[in-house]
Amino acid sequence: MKLGRSTTGKDLRVRFFWVGGFFVFGIFVLAVNLYRLMVIRHDEFLALSIDNQFKDVRVRAPRGQIRDRRGEVLVDIRPSFDVFITPAFCLKCATEVIPQLADLIGWDEAQKTRVIGAVKAAHGPQRYQPMQVDTDLARDAIDRVNAVVHRLPGVEVDKVPHRNYPAGPALAHVLGYMNEVTQDELTRLNGAVDVQRSPYALGDYIGRRGVERSYEGMLRGKDGWNKQVVDARGKPKEEFPVKEVATPQPGNNVVLTIDARLQAEAERVFPGAAGTIIAVDPRTGYVLAAVSRPSFDPNMLTGRVSAKQLQEMAKDPLQPMVNRVAAQHYSPGSTFKPITLIAGLRSGAYTEHTTAHCTGGFRLGARVWRCHSVHGTVAAVTGLQKSCDTYFYSIANAIGIDAVAAVGREFGLGQPTNFSVAAEVPGVMPDVAYHDRVTPGGYQKGMALNTAIGQGDVDVTPLQLAMMYAALGTGNLYQPQVVDHVETPDGRLIQKTEPKLVRKIDISEDQHRIVIDALSAVVNIGGGTGGRARLKGPMSGILVAGKTGTAQVTRIGDVRLKKEQMDYFERDHAWFAAFAPAEAPEIVVVVLNEHGGHGGSDAAPAASAVFQKFFELKAGDSVAFGPGWSPPPPIKVAAPPPKAVDAGTALAGSPPPPAPAPATAEVPVATPPDTEVR
Repeated sequence: MKLGRSTTGKDLRVRFFWVGGFFVFGIFVLAVNLYRLMVIRHDEFLALSIDNQFKDVRVRAPRGQIRDRRGEVLVDIRPSFDVFITPAFCLKCATEVIPQLADLIGWDEAQKTRVIGAVKAAHGPQRYQPMQVDTDLARDAIDRVNAVVHRLPGVEVDKVPHRNYPAGPALAHVLGYMNEVTQDELTRLNGAVDVQRSPYALGDYIGRRGVERSYEGMLRGKDGWNKQVVDARGKPKEEFPVKEVATPQPGNNVVLTIDARLQAEAERVFPGAAGTIIAVDPRTGYVLAAVSRPSFDPNMLTGRVSAKQLQEMAKDPLQPMVNRVAAQHYSPGSTFKPITLIAGLRSGAYTEHTTAHCTGGFRLGARVWRCHSVHGTVAAVTGLQKSCDTYFYSIANAIGIDAVAAVGREFGLGQPTNFSVAAEVPGVMPDVAYHDRVTPGGYQKGMALNTAIGQGDVDVTPLQLAMMYAALGTGNLYQPQVVDHVETPDGRLIQKTEPKLVRKIDISEDQHRIVIDALSAVVNIGGGTGGRARLKGPMSGILVAGKTGTAQVTRIGDVRLKKEQMDYFERDHAWFAAFAPAEAPEIVVVVLNEHGGHGGSDAAPAASAVFQKFFELKAGDSVAFGPGWSPPPPIKVAAPPPKAVDAGTALAGSPPPPAPAPATAEVPVATPPDTEVR
């Protein structure tokens, strides 16, 4: 027994020895291999471990198109070659790669510093996502980068969708433009991001101004994502397939109320260096055309605009970035006179046949308020037809400025129109309280006379004036709108814009008829100031009803100089505002030729061309304007003679002459050139 126990213990010790030796040998082998892997072949296996990594690649969603009412593309996308850096793969990025890239592309020091800061700020998963650092490279810059991109780890040039404005400056203030989102915007937008929309990233573009800004959420698509296997430099490995994580969803299309053909005509006939033409459907408030001159090229601002170009635009005295349709206001001149006429008729102090006698001015106290001509005895229709200042002075003197201002505000003056795609100024519709608040010495009675003829402190935007004339024609004041509807890329309706009635105008049928007759006489009766707005040829049977305006910019001296003798910025503004057909308006056109001279000669012809184009398009276009249509035959217009109900003479001691005989004109009719240009 004793011998057996000794043998068994010896066997166990031998076994433990071999087992222990085996483990020691295994640990030794493991240690040697670990040493070989971690020390001797460290660099080799580190590179191999990096060599096959996943990179999340963002697939940009195409931005939606902007189209006109017939579907013509006004804004679309084109390919742009942009530069991206993936921070995780950009070795020696700040010290070598980015400085080389800056030299190749031509970055300034500020741009280089900005990119270095953005790359250093990337953490976690952001390090594996390409970061856009420059956009829309010129062809020579693309060639320079591509020639050495294999020596720039983490850098790639890729083709992405870029905004394109085929018409350049035309309609730019309505369409807007795009540029890079700021850091503050990134924080704000991504903090409240819509789950149906992609978060914004450094280098993304966002809508600025106009439709691009107002409909950013509709136009912007939802980006997709791919997962790629890449090498140590971030380059895709072709032997591994790309895995699509999310499919990009294109943005929606925004369809405007603008007709591109009418817009092109308005752009073509605009007569001056600065100003606007706006055309509106008075039955809906839909904007059909909107010219603002001078304009800017949204392609330039959306692309590689230089600091020098921005500085030149900022210093341009004509201010091309200002949307003159809604963001600038002017004295309306005589285009305001229908408001004064309605105020006089509404007060009861004036009727259609109440007359005033004009001998070239109106005396109020010791001062004579000048009229641009001697008109003799005039009443409502003839007073507006000849744009007799004296007649409107007499109305304001009788009823006061507050009565005129109340009608002006009812027609939308002195307040924004709520045009959703543009910043607006409210304009000024002065009354007694206004002058007591802002005018040294407070309100004076003569201020009513200035207001009555659209001078003094009364200021309107061209858009306000267009909506005012739309209300004069139809009796309804609408909110102006430029977007008809939003649709998906495959044409399914998402959102339809309905006309928005602001208010019905408090005007009787008789008062409305008087105003329409007077505005028709301005254009269609010999001696009216708007004769150059008459339509011609097959459209001559369509009556235009409108009003010229010549708004003073500086005080007139003892001798009135001709336009050519004055400095540009001292010349009068030339206005023409009108609608047609006079009896049932379908279109309103307002032309403002800044410092252009006279409304009758320097604004009315452009409006006539826009009217002519509209009705020509309507005659042959069932898509944009409904079923087939043909213009009416020429008709006759008669101006009633004023009756002897005198509202007071202008200058003391000047008796009124006998009432003139009725004037009748046929359209078209050969008449001598207009001698009155107010």
